[in-house]
Amino acid sequence: MDIRGIFLVLAAAVMWGIIGVFTKFILAENVSALEIAFWRAMFAWVLFAAHAKYMNAVKVKRSDLPVLLSFGVVCVTLFYASYQLAIRDVGVALAAVLLYTAPAWVAFLSRLVLEEALNGAKLACVVMTIAGVSCISLGPTLFSGNHIDFNLFGFAAGLVSGLTYALYYIFGKKYLYRYSTPTVFLYALPFGALLLLPFVHFAPKSPQTWLLLVAMAAVTSYGAFSVYYAGLRRLDATHAAVIATLEPVVAAVAAFTLFGESFGVWGYAGSALIIAAVFLVVLGGNRATRIQNGS
Repeated sequence: MDIRGIFLVLAAAVMWGIIGVFTKFILAENVSALEIAFWRAMFAWVLFAAHAKYMNAVKVKRSDLPVLLSFGVVCVTLFYASYQLAIRDVGVALAAVLLYTAPAWVAFLSRLVLEEALNGAKLACVVMTIAGVSCISLGPTLFSGNHIDFNLFGFAAGLVSGLTYALYYIFGKKYLYRYSTPTVFLYALPFGALLLLPFVHFAPKSPQTWLLLVAMAAVTSYGAFSVYYAGLRRLDATHAAVIATLEPVVAAVAAFTLFGESFGVWGYAGSALIIAAVFLVVLGGNRATRIQNGS
């Protein structure tokens, strides 16, 4: 396993992990979640467009346009919408657990679509990541006797969010490797954002809010996806998905540090499981590399 790929995906996880920090500040300015998603996509598109133009990598084959636009529909429109609906109907905790079923979806789809081996080590890592996120998100609620909101539509929306999040990996490995990351998002982001547009209510914004929206797009979309897809070219999809699941740990630490949100024993237990899964991926990859090199 390429160590550069591991660090690139870890960098993406850190950038995605601070989405909540940006979101909390922007929501406080009375900007809706769907509007945040819209501007995050559009400002990132401007950055990717400039990058693609600089690289002279704007053109794509006409036959590949359906895949690029499908990527926009699935991984921008459906992903953002389904996650927001899940949060609305089943609450943040359960929605987060359903979102981070993504490594399990990736493991299954990688076997089905990419024909990647699904061995016991990968399955163990997937189980550990899902258990870890469950501890972080649901542990305090389950063991305090509090009620968890649940309805069938919200549960289904949460599963869809996990599936569409997982499809980032599958699209990247199966279809989009022929193009640079800026080229892919040059086409996918505006199309996905356009389909969000009918559901967005635009609020008045201060210069500070605009600055936060631009910074969020630059870091959590342009920066994160640039380094993530660079890492994905060096790793298989399941390992990349497990490593990227460090994101909720980063998010929890950031929330505790900046906003004083309690982490608790279940948060630490869940974080330990996720970090252990990442180490298993790294150590397993290093062992495979040594075997291939005959050492």
